[in-house]
Amino acid sequence: MKIGIDDIGLFVPEHFFPLDELAARHNIDPNKYLVGIGQELMAVPAPDEDIVTLAANAALPLIDSATRASIATVILATESGIDQSKSAGLFVHSLLGLRADCRVVEFKQACYGATAGLQMACALVRQRPQEKVLVIATDIARYEQNSEGECTQGAGAVAMIVSENPRLLEIHPHQGRYSLDVMDFWRPNYRSTALVDGKLSIDVYLESLQHAWQNYRADGGLALTDISYLCFHQPFTKMAKKAFSVFENIEPEAAKALGDKAYSTSQLYGKAIGNCYTASLYIALLSLLDKTEEDLSGQHIGLFSYGSGSVGEFFSATVVKGYQAHSRRQQHARMLAQRTRLSHAQYSDWFYGNNQPASADYSTPRVTTGAFRYCGAEGYRRLYESTAQQLQMAS
Repeated sequence: MKIGIDDIGLFVPEHFFPLDELAARHNIDPNKYLVGIGQELMAVPAPDEDIVTLAANAALPLIDSATRASIATVILATESGIDQSKSAGLFVHSLLGLRADCRVVEFKQACYGATAGLQMACALVRQRPQEKVLVIATDIARYEQNSEGECTQGAGAVAMIVSENPRLLEIHPHQGRYSLDVMDFWRPNYRSTALVDGKLSIDVYLESLQHAWQNYRADGGLALTDISYLCFHQPFTKMAKKAFSVFENIEPEAAKALGDKAYSTSQLYGKAIGNCYTASLYIALLSLLDKTEEDLSGQHIGLFSYGSGSVGEFFSATVVKGYQAHSRRQQHARMLAQRTRLSHAQYSDWFYGNNQPASADYSTPRVTTGAFRYCGAEGYRRLYESTAQQLQMAS
């Protein structure tokens, strides 16, 4: 039985802020950001956007009547949770008008959560092949203003339909996993921005990749010589180069044959979006599928997912013949090209202003033009609006 990703879609906010201007504000050489970490733009959410609207907007193009009827589970992965109890996926389930006999859960383990969701989805489909699973990775990466992490901020969501006989990617059963309790990146409940030990996080990422790869091979996974492309979790796009160095050290001949072409195309979307935590690996995957000119049919892709704290997993997939006919690359390109540049003052207000206060009642200004927006709160109940249906929904 072949199981994998049948459809996949990307959504990012309509606004961005350029990293060269941020560098000027920080009084440093712009190449520290543009070259040093490989970032050019960061996607910036408006006051009426959150992880729910990003997720729902990413999933909407994937949902037709037949798909809506077959989705039996929604798995939403995020580390930007909006509630300590209720899954953000339930808001998405309602906005998309999915069937009531559907399980909905939220997964959390830093940036790794979506991969856990994808693997669970494959297992569910294997058990009940007539059903499909909607997996969504959605996040807003926030760090303190003027901190070292500010340049790696971003926002976005990736939605995936997991099914039997997928049209895009067949996920292989082999897995390599590695978990280690370490404080390299964390966000306590009382903070809106993350804390990070940057050097430690990179070191643990690379350690995790090496162990996960070895575990994947021991599980019967492909040899590096059988893999054509690699996608890595990218908190910043230069991390892909650092990750590839692990293979250069442990399998130098195979890595040399692959070269940087194995991962360079997967960096293109990330440069223009920034870190999206759980969605970052899958943005890299979409970048590879959308931006590679040659036909990837039949090619094997290796994927490494990492979530600080920490959990890493290496797995692989095969590109399905005819995948290009089901690509949404034109839609993604148009969305990225039509974004609006923000001034530094507007960016600062949106990212660091009190636009979504811890208040019982407030409303957000109408800024975005997507199908769904966040309206504010009444009695601490979050309110969402479907602009497509002119339907307001409350928790």
